[in-house]
Parts: sequence; structure tokens; C-alpha cells
Amino acid sequence: MHHAQFTGVSRRRVLGTAAVAVAAAALPAATAQAAAPADSGSTAARWRRHVERVTITRDDWGVAHVVGESDADAVFGMMYTQAEDDFNRVETNYLVALGRLAEAEGESALWQDLRQRLYLDHEELKKAHARCPAWLRALTQAWADGLNYYLATHPEVRPRVIRRFEPWMTLSFSEGSIGGDIESIPLSRLEAFYSGRSLPMTEEERGLAFREPTGSNGMAIAPSHTRDGHALLLINPHTSFFFRAEQHVTSKQGLDVYGAATWGQFFIYQGFNAHTGWMHTSSGIDNIDNFAETIVTGDNGRRCYRYGDELRPVTTKQVVLRVRTEDGGQEERRFTTYATHHGPIVREEDGKWIACALMNKPVDALKQSYLRTKTRDYDEYIGVAELKANSSNNTLFADSKGDIAFLMPQFVPKRDDRFDYLKTVDGSDPATDWQGLHSLASMPRAVNPKNGWAFNTNNWPWTAAGDDSPHAADYPRYFDRAGENPRGPQAIRVLSARKDFTPRTLIDAAFDPYLTAFARLVPGLVAAWDALPRGSARRKRLSAPIALLRDWDTRWSAESTALSVAVFWGEDLWAMTAQAAADAQMSGWDYMADRATDTQRLDALATAVARLERDFGSQDVPWGDINRYQRNDGAIVQDFSDDKPSVPIPFTSSRWGSLASFGAKSYPGTKRYYGTSGNSFVAVVEFGPRVRAWAVTAGGVSGHPDSPHFADQVERYASGNLRPVYFHPDELAGHVERRYRPGD
Repeated sequence: MHHAQFTGVSRRRVLGTAAVAVAAAALPAATAQAAAPADSGSTAARWRRHVERVTITRDDWGVAHVVGESDADAVFGMMYTQAEDDFNRVETNYLVALGRLAEAEGESALWQDLRQRLYLDHEELKKAHARCPAWLRALTQAWADGLNYYLATHPEVRPRVIRRFEPWMTLSFSEGSIGGDIESIPLSRLEAFYSGRSLPMTEEERGLAFREPTGSNGMAIAPSHTRDGHALLLINPHTSFFFRAEQHVTSKQGLDVYGAATWGQFFIYQGFNAHTGWMHTSSGIDNIDNFAETIVTGDNGRRCYRYGDELRPVTTKQVVLRVRTEDGGQEERRFTTYATHHGPIVREEDGKWIACALMNKPVDALKQSYLRTKTRDYDEYIGVAELKANSSNNTLFADSKGDIAFLMPQFVPKRDDRFDYLKTVDGSDPATDWQGLHSLASMPRAVNPKNGWAFNTNNWPWTAAGDDSPHAADYPRYFDRAGENPRGPQAIRVLSARKDFTPRTLIDAAFDPYLTAFARLVPGLVAAWDALPRGSARRKRLSAPIALLRDWDTRWSAESTALSVAVFWGEDLWAMTAQAAADAQMSGWDYMADRATDTQRLDALATAVARLERDFGSQDVPWGDINRYQRNDGAIVQDFSDDKPSVPIPFTSSRWGSLASFGAKSYPGTKRYYGTSGNSFVAVVEFGPRVRAWAVTAGGVSGHPDSPHFADQVERYASGNLRPVYFHPDELAGHVERRYRPGD
């Protein structure tokens, strides 16, 4: 029985969005007024006021330091400079967030768009925006003005779809996470439900395909464990490369913040001001729940669902999407979508419709994301967090008063712990419903722990502060679904090693080369080889790689040949045991260490050696000859080539326990591995009487290959040689490349 309705077969053609009128506030007033969009007579005057009140300074690394008279002026300049550096990424992020990507990319993005529009209705966002407080609407207007002014003064830049940005659009992308909670909804299941077709789940959706770990590292160190008595913070997001812009944004209304802003957003997502710093790491908390709905036909013939003794009507909504055709035109697709009070229906399973509940608080999320950048201490930060509009990120916090903290996401629904919310629960049972939100005080956290440090590596919270960590037995099980990962023990190892941290030694800790996963896995492989009969062909064939691994110190380096063997072996063993690990409900690391057979370990080594010999002519290949950074153009999806220049990267994927992460693999036509994710922005901040910081961005801050700042940080990135941040005016002096106003 197929209840889903797909009504887009008419494929009605529609006209594209009209181009925005060209305007430039730098032109004479009459000209600017004539050039402004016809629907807003005050637009040109508003642009001109912002331009007169904004100064942009580019330092010698190309980082934009934006100074505005007001916060709104600063936001105007912030968005203008983001568009200067990579307008394509700004627009693409909003095509994704608005559910309009198919207008640019065609059928391949249709179901992603539908998933987005199940939760974000444009008309509802406009109404919510109209109800926003005046201070927030001033910022969203400045956001739109900054982007529209950039387009008006750069007519050579042709947007793929969005030719005019509107203030309400900010509410579609207000939280700042890598992909957001919504990406947990499998697209193949959504497509099967709303198309009425039978589609197999992908290997990735079944948990069998390896996914490069994403997330982040964060560390906060108390004054008691630093040489100079100042709190320290490590900011180390692991995202897709070039995912965020490095910026410094200041106003005379108290804004003075530095760090990484996701392209298209007007707040620093991971960074610091003169008093506080915050690092977000993807959390393992369970905040996304699936409810199985029992669908029946009511007395009036209307589709209903059971809820206790009630029959409640299923909510329906029409969603109209546009899709780019092969000839460049646009066609409409119309869907009838369904929802219950638990959330939109996203798939069918065993005859039940599955509703997915997740946080959908765009206004509060935008408030919280922006307001925390102006906090001056821990108490103010927690005051902002009371908005409870962060659902997916832990926070490592430090401030100039010496406070440090590990915090979990603030949006945490209360649930009956009798039910396993990691699985689909019975939506017809009212006892499974969310029961409001947890108070911040009732959540696991570590504030000023006695051990002197706190961290998170996307692992469970139960080791966040060593012996002073929260205890799992004190909390419902839905507070963690991630478990431990190999970076957790490595973080504890480096944080426990000293009590006299400096910014330099914290940087060294962030790039410590010890690989905890291989330290755990390799002894089992060596033992399996030792157990082979003497004189056997396999023993002889594998003796050389075993000798390499037996003597290896399990540390990464560009020169290590043992690391090359270990990575290829680990990848092959992972693929060999993935199904069994999933069946056993174990992590890949735990299964390989505790359940893999000697035969599997040795088979994987044989295939790894064969791959190295096939692709590189020998098993003795330095890791840096394989693992490379390459950026050939400004495209979001890169094309890689072994024939083009690249740079060796010594560190590995975080799946092997490396705190410094470089997610790389081979691509069609390549034998070398090229990275696309991992360390993307790294910063260390010292909160003394005067804040100091050091940072590096993957490659460079510009998305334009002809810019000197397209690849000027690659060597520092590879070596962990962070550059000084010019946070204070006297630090910036002498390092100015250009100073100008928007439109110059």
C-alpha cells in the first residue's frame, strides 16, 4: 500500500528569477537611487550609509578585519568581504538551506531540497522574521544589504540562482553546524516514500560504507595548568576544507570577535573575543528521534494516526520545488507532504509511517549564535545558552577570568528512559512523547574541573575532564550515542602529560603524532604473523611489512613507510569487517581490535601490500608521497590529478587517533590520496590580561586561484606552524595589505 503522493509529473515550466538591478552607493546619489531595486526606494541610501560607516582592512594573509560604527554596519561589511572571498560558497550554502539547490543542479538535488522544505517553510520563515526583535531585523537587513551591494558593484559575478538576498533567508541557516540535524534523514527512504517507488538503501545509509569522521577537537586548559596562569583554548574544527571564512569583525557597539564564520552567516561560529572563547564539536547526543505512526482512515474518510485512544488527523502540506532542466530552464515538482505532531513523515517502515522530530527553532538559534559572540564571561555565555537553540554541538569554553568548561548541546528533550530512542519508538504511545526540555543544570557538563582541563573529540562526555568528568550512570542513556573514539585517549594522553601548558605546547599537543588506533591494532597483526608456521609462504611474503610495523613507533610523519603500510592495512581490514561490526553493533575500531580473526588481519595486510606495490611500485613508500594537499581551482567539488602540483601532509585521518586530521583518499584517475576534510581552521587562544592568538586556515582565505591568498598557508597548515593573529590594532599595524570601503 503506497500512501505517498507525488504530483510533480506535470513538469510545468516556470520562468527564472529576474536579475537584480545594478546599484553602487559609491556613485552619485541620483545614479545610486536610480540603480537600486525598484521595490525599495531607500535601498541605495541605506547602502550608502553602511559604506560610509565601514572600513575593511586586509592583513598580509588576506584576512578581513571589518570595522563598523554599529553592529549592523559590521555585518554589512562582514558579508561583503565573504562575498569577495567566495561568493559561490555563500550562495550555495543558502541554496542548500532554502531547499533550492535543484534550481542550480537539477534532479540530483531534488530530494535533498524536499527534505529541507519539510521543516523550513518559506512563508513561515517570513512570518517569523517579521516577529523578530528590531535589533535582529537590523542585522538581517544589513546581511542582505551586504550581499546585494556586492552583487550590485560586481556585475561580472553571476549568481547561479539567488540574484537578490532577502533578510528572512538568514533564518533558514541560523545554527552553523557542518550539515545540521536534518542530514540524519536518509534521502533514499524519503524518495521511496514520496515517489512511491521501491528503492534500496545505500551502503552508507546501512552504515556499511566508511564515512570519514567529521566533527572537531576542542580543549580548554585552566590557569592552574598553564605556565603563565592564563586560560588556554584549542579551536580545531574538522570540516570540509574551505567551509568557513576566517574574519575579524568589530563595531563601536561592543562587537569585537575573531574566528571562523560559515560562509553566508553573520556570526563567528568558532572563535573568541577579548574575554571569551568557544569551540563547538559535533556531539554524540541523541536529539533526533523517529516515531512510528499507525495510519488509519477516520470516519470522515480523512487519513488519521493513532495517539493513545485518539485518532488525530494527519497534517498535509503542498510543497512546490523548482528543478533546473538540461536546457537551462526550470520545471516545477509538486508534492503533498505529511506530518504528525511528532514531525514530518520521512519514510515508511514495516507498514508504519515514520515521523522525524528534531529541533526547529530558527529565530532562537540565530539569536544564540550571534549573542554569544558578545559575551564577556562564563555567566553571560550561559545566559545566552538559556535560549536552548543549539541541538548538535558540544562546547569547550574559556575566558579571561580563568573559567573553563565542557558543555553539551542545550536543546535536549526530556524523554522516558524506558524507551530506546536510538531506535524508532511507537508514536501511538503518548509515553514516548518529548516532555519539554532539560534544564542546563540537569545536563552532563564539567565547569572548572579540578583536573585543570576539559576536552571533546566527538566522543562521549564521560571522559571530558578525566576523573572529574560526569558519570554515565547519573544520566539518561540518550545523552550519548557516540561512545569513545581513538582521539579520546590521545587527548587524555597529551592533556595529562604536563601542568605548565603554553600556547606553543598546546599547539604541539594538537599536532602530537601518536596514533592510538594503530597502537591498539598493530600488536594483534604482529601476533597473527608470529603464529604462522615457520617456512609458510604467507609468513615469508609478509615478513617485510611485519618487520616495518613491529619496529614502528605508531607515530605519523611524512617520511614514514610503516605508516603507509598501516593505513592501507587498516582501510582494508575496516572494509573486510564492516558488515560484521554493524551486525554486532560495535564500532569499527573495537571490532577490528577485539573480534577480527588472525586470517582477516593477515588477508588485509596482503591486499594492502598488493595495493601499494600496484599503485606505487613498492611497499616502502613514504606516507608523504601518498597523502597530499591539492587545490587546483575554486570549485566546491575538486578534481584531483597526480600530474599537478601537490603538497605532502604528514598527519592522517582522525579515524586512526590523530588529533590533527586529514581526510584523504584516492579519486578516479589518481593513485595518491588527496584530502578534502579534517583540520580546516586551527587556533590557539591565550586569555591573559590581553588576549593573544595563533591560527592557520587550510590553504588560504581566498577562493580565487589568482589571489595570493589562495594557497599561502599550505606549508604552515602541513607543519602546524600557526601564524600570529592580528587581533589588536597595534598587532595589525605593519601587516596591512589593503584598507578600503565596500565597493572600492
